[in-house]
Amino acid sequence: MNEHYPFVNPPLPYAYDALEPYIDTQTMYLHHDRLQQRYVVNLNIILKDYPQLQSLSLEELISDPESLPAEVRQGIINNAGGVYNHIIYFSGMTNSMTRSQADELYPAIQQDFGSVEQFFDEFKKYALSVFGSGYAWLVLDSNGRLRFVTTANQNSPVTDGFCVIAGIDVWEHAYFLKRFNDRAAYIEDWFHVVSWEAADERYKACMNVES
Repeated sequence: MNEHYPFVNPPLPYAYDALEPYIDTQTMYLHHDRLQQRYVVNLNIILKDYPQLQSLSLEELISDPESLPAEVRQGIINNAGGVYNHIIYFSGMTNSMTRSQADELYPAIQQDFGSVEQFFDEFKKYALSVFGSGYAWLVLDSNGRLRFVTTANQNSPVTDGFCVIAGIDVWEHAYFLKRFNDRAAYIEDWFHVVSWEAADERYKACMNVES
């Protein structure tokens, strides 16, 4: 992924059918190659006429929206957020049998949520609570504690100062072809393909930032 303009859509880190039977092949293709690509194209079109913004990374573009020119602020929030959020979502899934490994994140989950079961139950409740389109996120707050937050549309927790560890896309396009409007079933599917190894790496990076 380019660190700044012009942005490109990074390839999936696995084959389109790698997450079967939990996430279907056609959904992965349309989600990544059509929807994610459109966010990339739109973002580049917006930034083309704003050279002062072209050296900024995705995270920098969405971290302080109030500093952006008013006429393109919402467009950047929508499209830079769309690219950033999807990169975390796609890179946070795997077909690897080691997906449950999380050396440092696992004990932190037990400490902050009581048990893995409580963690999953609460994560599911947050993901189900999103009205319409959005995401549920596992983040690290400024006190170094894990918590769940939700965002609408393509807004990102980065804007609110959180460090992102993992996130589930609950827009209907992420699951409608397979699960129709059954978001709960999709969330259960997603739990089977989460890369907690990748989440662990993000958690370690977040802890380094906090320290």
